[in-house]
Amino acid sequence: MSSTLARGTVRTGTRVLADGWALLRHGTVTAVGTGEAPPADRVVTGAHVVPGFVDLHCHGGAGASFGGTGDAAVAAARTAAALHRAHGTTTLLASLVTRPVDELAATLAALADLVADDVLAGVHLEGPWLSPDHRGAHDAALLRAPEPGDVDRLLGTGVVRAVTLAPELPGGLDAVRRVSGHGAVAAVGHTGADEDTARAAADAGARLATHLFNAMPPVHHRRPGPVLALLADERVVVELIADGVHLHPLVLAHAARTAGPARTALVTDAMAAAGAPDGTYRLGGLATVVTDGVARLADGGAIAGSTLTLDRALRFAVTAAGIALDDALAAVTAVPAALLGRGDRGHLEPGATGGAVVLDEDLKPLHVVH
Repeated sequence: MSSTLARGTVRTGTRVLADGWALLRHGTVTAVGTGEAPPADRVVTGAHVVPGFVDLHCHGGAGASFGGTGDAAVAAARTAAALHRAHGTTTLLASLVTRPVDELAATLAALADLVADDVLAGVHLEGPWLSPDHRGAHDAALLRAPEPGDVDRLLGTGVVRAVTLAPELPGGLDAVRRVSGHGAVAAVGHTGADEDTARAAADAGARLATHLFNAMPPVHHRRPGPVLALLADERVVVELIADGVHLHPLVLAHAARTAGPARTALVTDAMAAAGAPDGTYRLGGLATVVTDGVARLADGGAIAGSTLTLDRALRFAVTAAGIALDDALAAVTAVPAALLGRGDRGHLEPGATGGAVVLDEDLKPLHVVH
């Protein structure tokens, strides 16, 4: 059985071991310690040894998008997942943009084997149950209120792990309850909900805020809206896109400080151009132009995801927003893993199955062990 010893300052998620090591066999941690280490087939070293990253929200990478049907969907998913894995993300939800329900069902069927094989940790449905007024890069013609039959059909596949929806839509709060009842994470996003409706969504079982601040009303001093309601709710984890485009560093730092390290998750919201050149791409059925690494819809110019990888998000959070390293690491490991109910991921204690990332002093990945 092949084994890898990763040496450096080991940050397990609960302990910091200077001059430490972690022994892994096929991505599973078998031992951690300091000083003299056991023999291994391979030894890798760096400044930091940290858990494999967990991304709750990713639409693609390396020129490929999650979506479609059949063998093409499988090939594209493998390509995108491999790109993000090379940057440290070993646990990944494949996010699907708004498409017709029949097409989403076909995509879920195509990706089911990749979920079973742990290439993907599951699927995140971002739509079609979103607000037309806060649709971002979603096709307005395909948005709809959630019908119980559609919710149960898609969630009944057992592949979906998270669903973003607008709770103010007719049937929205019932949909939150249905999603939670299927064992998936209900997320509030692409929403025009007021603060009372956002709180009602949390009462109904919503436990995640999709890319907080983006695709929802801004904070007003007399109408706090969903942002402050979700940020203040101790039950809700908040997604933050740390690319310097979606959020100013001051806003990123304030939100992370307010939510605290147990409720902050950094996500990429990456689209196909992550790890690929500038140019024209498609996000769902919409044309997207990427210039200087910033993705926008060709029609209207709305931000259309990002070109982030989680290692870049980690570095930006630490260097630009001043978030403490261990807190930023929790936001890309322990917090999203716990939200997904994956106690075997997001840490480096013995038994963890999410692999390890060896970082240099600048927090750039040197090796991904998985």
